[in-house]
Amino acid sequence: MTVTASSASRAAEILSRPVTLGGLTVPNRIVMAPMTRQFSPGGVPGEDVASYYARRAAAGVGLIVTEGTYVGHESAGQSDRVPRFHGEEQLAGWSKVAAAVHEAGGTIVPQLWHIGMVRTQGEPPFADAPAIGPSGLRGDGGEPTGKAMTRRDLDEVVEAFAEAAAAAERIGFDGVELHGAHGYLLDQFLWEGTNRRTDGYGGDPVARARFAAEVVAAVRASVSPGFPVLFRYSQWKQQAYDARLADTPEQLEAVLTPLVEAGVDAFHASTRRYWLPEFEGSDLNLAGWTRKLTGKPAITVGSVGLDGDFIRAFMGEGAPVGALDNLLDRLERGEFDLVAVGRALLQDPDWAAKVLGGRFEELKPYDPAALKTLS
Repeated sequence: MTVTASSASRAAEILSRPVTLGGLTVPNRIVMAPMTRQFSPGGVPGEDVASYYARRAAAGVGLIVTEGTYVGHESAGQSDRVPRFHGEEQLAGWSKVAAAVHEAGGTIVPQLWHIGMVRTQGEPPFADAPAIGPSGLRGDGGEPTGKAMTRRDLDEVVEAFAEAAAAAERIGFDGVELHGAHGYLLDQFLWEGTNRRTDGYGGDPVARARFAAEVVAAVRASVSPGFPVLFRYSQWKQQAYDARLADTPEQLEAVLTPLVEAGVDAFHASTRRYWLPEFEGSDLNLAGWTRKLTGKPAITVGSVGLDGDFIRAFMGEGAPVGALDNLLDRLERGEFDLVAVGRALLQDPDWAAKVLGGRFEELKPYDPAALKTLS
């Protein structure tokens, strides 16, 4: 990555500024994005997981959002190597993760996750649990392949999220993030492509947001007032990159307002390329629109920190010239509040220290082999 000395100095200064989310002060603007790792046999994060996160915190990442962790519902996940956020042994492991990150000087929130209709087959302990969703539909269309959720299912999932959030506060985490993006369960309710319900949980954007808002409200009620509740959402889905929750700012506001009213403290607006505008007639990206419409802090994410060769090879488009200064300009004018970094932090645990220290010439280019390690 080629960066001028003035841009490097500016990046260090702007990204070093603290920010407040609910009752939590994050020491700088760099967030580690959640990335599924599957290094937790039996759903239990071990010492290697604690060390993995602590290394990033010690190198200056302000806020770590963990990999997605399954809430305590039988249909929440499908891999026995993805960590769970329920169970005595699992929570004991997570307590050690939080303690290690705090000892290294960082802050950390678990991402609470239910995959819904993305589930195809399961491993123990819930191998035979059905795939569930608002209408039993996968994001790729076609006939229902799973179970449309009943009132009892809805209540059980809401309770599972609330119990996980309460556990997170009890064992020492700094907040929670609810995974409402990328075509997983909460997003399946938000998106009309997977939500065909005719009761109070389907129809217009406000009705489709009802279930996610109930989850947020239950989580909010299960934790103390200052404990931050983050909500990650996206337009795109794993099965449909061109999917959209909203085609206009007005439609997006209709989706987000019930979540704010339910108690969301900050939004994590997931895009594939952070520099692209979200709606015609404005340069604001999705995080920018989120902050403008809700007044809540927003995290931007999408190919931040990746070298152009990787982006062109895997995303089909490279970052524009001057992307770093553009990102810093947006932070300075308050378009969004924090910047999440994903794969670059897998490749280089010291990425934040190098950026905050102005040592851009030391950054390592991304190698997909980093996905296979927990270094």
